[in-house]
Amino acid sequence: EKTNMFPLIQRCCFNTPFKLQKFPGASVLLRGRNKASGSSLALLQLQRDARPLCTPLSLQPAAGYTAQLRPFHTSLPVSKKKTPAESEEQSQEGAGSLKDCPKPALYLSLGGLIPFVAVPLAMALQGSYCPELAFAQVTYGAATASFLGGMRWGFALPENSPAKPDWLNLANGTVPALLACQALLFKDVTQGALMLTVALGIALHYDISLLPTYPRWFKVLRVVGTVVMISSLLATVALKALFEGEQSDDRKNQQN
Repeated sequence: EKTNMFPLIQRCCFNTPFKLQKFPGASVLLRGRNKASGSSLALLQLQRDARPLCTPLSLQPAAGYTAQLRPFHTSLPVSKKKTPAESEEQSQEGAGSLKDCPKPALYLSLGGLIPFVAVPLAMALQGSYCPELAFAQVTYGAATASFLGGMRWGFALPENSPAKPDWLNLANGTVPALLACQALLFKDVTQGALMLTVALGIALHYDISLLPTYPRWFKVLRVVGTVVMISSLLATVALKALFEGEQSDDRKNQQN
């Protein structure tokens, strides 16, 4: 039985891609092949060494090790390139005060508010109502309201603008100019100032709610400018009523 096992073991071992000289059991077999006194211990050792060689090789263990090593991948994360729309949204969210305004836009806007503030301030310092200054303030307010309405046209006309040059956007840009023209037709400055207040409020509503793509710093600047303009117009109306009331009382006293 021992001699019949040698051809089977040799066929199984020599069909493998490895050399038998690497295993101690194979070397014992080659040396004591022709000897009749083969020990059972050597045969058991040979069978134990030759059995793994007869099994087909597989790459599944390597794939398993690769799957286990995947969670330990330590390469640096690749930064995703931001699109212009995302960068624009982030810039709109981050900039939200007058400090973020560009210097030319801030200084020119503040300089444009000087004629509004100067008229009621001059009347208050003079202590009397001046109809010429009040009419000049209303005229300047009409020009400003027309400019704010025309700014909608300039925003909607470019090809890459998010606002389309449709009936809604262009008509909304025309409404403040029409109201400003109506304000100049009133003989009473009070009625003209109130009409300008409506025109400036409508223009602010358009810029804040209907055009969300404006930068936030521009919206803040528009809110501050509109509040100052409307407050100046209402201050002129209040001073007109106050000084005219005092003048009428003085005339009554003189007549009495």
